[in-house]
Amino acid sequence: MGMRLLSLLRRRGDLYRRPFSPLSVLRSLVGPSPTSLREVPRDLGELLISRHCNRGMASSGAKNVRKKEVKKETGLGLTNKKDENFGEWYSEVVVNSEMIEYYDISGCYILRPWTMAIWETLQVFFDAELKKMNIRNAYFPLFVTQNVLQKEKDHIEGFAPEVAWVTRSGQSDLEVPIAIRPTSETVMYPYFAKWIRGHRDLPLKLNQWCNVVRWEFSHPTPFIRSREFLWQEGHTAFATKEEADQEVLEILELYRSIYEEFLAIPVIRGRKSELEKFAGGLYTTSVEAFIPNTGRGIQGATSHCLGQNFAKMFEIGFENEKGEKAMVWQNSWAYSTRTIGVMVMVHGDDKGLVLPPRVAAVQVVVVPVPYKDADMQAIFDACSATVQTLRTAGLRVDTDLRENYSPGWKYSHWEMKGVPLRIEIGPKDIANNQVRAVRRDNGTKMDIPVGKLAEQVGEVLSSIQESLYNTAKQKRDDCIRVINTWDEFIVALNEKKMILAPWCNEEEVEKDVKQRTKGELGAAKTLCTPFDQPRLPEGTLCFASGKPAKIWTYWGRSY
Repeated sequence: MGMRLLSLLRRRGDLYRRPFSPLSVLRSLVGPSPTSLREVPRDLGELLISRHCNRGMASSGAKNVRKKEVKKETGLGLTNKKDENFGEWYSEVVVNSEMIEYYDISGCYILRPWTMAIWETLQVFFDAELKKMNIRNAYFPLFVTQNVLQKEKDHIEGFAPEVAWVTRSGQSDLEVPIAIRPTSETVMYPYFAKWIRGHRDLPLKLNQWCNVVRWEFSHPTPFIRSREFLWQEGHTAFATKEEADQEVLEILELYRSIYEEFLAIPVIRGRKSELEKFAGGLYTTSVEAFIPNTGRGIQGATSHCLGQNFAKMFEIGFENEKGEKAMVWQNSWAYSTRTIGVMVMVHGDDKGLVLPPRVAAVQVVVVPVPYKDADMQAIFDACSATVQTLRTAGLRVDTDLRENYSPGWKYSHWEMKGVPLRIEIGPKDIANNQVRAVRRDNGTKMDIPVGKLAEQVGEVLSSIQESLYNTAKQKRDDCIRVINTWDEFIVALNEKKMILAPWCNEEEVEKDVKQRTKGELGAAKTLCTPFDQPRLPEGTLCFASGKPAKIWTYWGRSY
């Protein structure tokens, strides 16, 4: 059975014109669970073979008859609906849109060019902004010794379950295990102490683009919770707390821009509770997004003020202008490829990925639409001219001139990949000196005169970017519930809402809320205390403890 199933999968792979991978094709049929062909039950394998034979999916006889068979199969569609089976839908989208490929180590994924183009767009923007702030790039090693990692007790306790260790070299055990960085505070700060001596050495502001490894969880999710991921991490040291506080907010504003202006995702800027802040830090700020389909918040990026705690542990001192010994004030801040997963979750639909134009590798795809006896060369020439016009205008454009795929198949393919705008060109369009444009976000069709092509396409792309943000914000806002009592809190939590509640800001009360809401869907916790605080009427009580409320805080389940 194994050889017959392997043959089936190979033919299935050929049908979609993808490099053959038995497991990836198998997952497209039965989901992401199998990690080897041996895990496929015999009855399931026989069923797949039977279905394949009945459908006659890749008849070799038919291939011999038609060497350039037109692919009318549109089986690129998703088998799961976003509103019905969100987890399986998400797994399908990130694979079928060619964003990732599953790897043979759980929690690790291949980031394909479609993903890397998005990451590079964000990277170019953020890196340019850092340079304006005189923050320079550096690179520190992946490995850290056990002694250094354990130097800051609270910090390592927060990360201990996630740390991966190298214990062997070849056939020999290492005398001292070496950790793989889960974050780089303990990697960098011994050298901050070496490089900083006086006030003229400050501020010291470094950033690095790298990968990190965190290994504690049992149910990884591409982009959202992976064991290895890409990120940037900034580490800075200042002479005063005021300078550090100012930078925390400046960086957080850049993170807001990444989400709202590039990814078209609304976020809430706020401060983490003492229970949720960065281990070993003074305070943590974050941008928080929300996934309406699952009713879960998701931390988008964080900007931490570390205070002087790490400075004391690593002896990062300096002589100030008065000749006095002082400790530096430090910050750290980071965002990761999680940003891309949030984008998929928020904007994707039952046709696949939906990309905001500002981050799309291809903003416009041009598809020829041939008819019987049409002058194909004229159509191809019109497509090439359209591509050239739009590229000259600074847009990212591709064209799909493959002759052995039908227009319908191409439409499905590019819709799955989330390209914001499709342009169709057929004989009638050439005769009318126009092109037909179709928006990915809402399916709206429009005819654009060739003479106004660059101008109107640019306007449509801007409209798509704005519409994606506004739609996402409306859906997010519809999920926010303002409550005042515990009973209202439980009702809203069970309805998968993002909850804004008056709180006494006590750590023990937050722990109690977590304990009381434990269940199959996970416990509720604070997401953030928003900077934009609603008015708190005098006499308002904490929803959970009945004590006088001090602040409004967002609560909910989270990733």
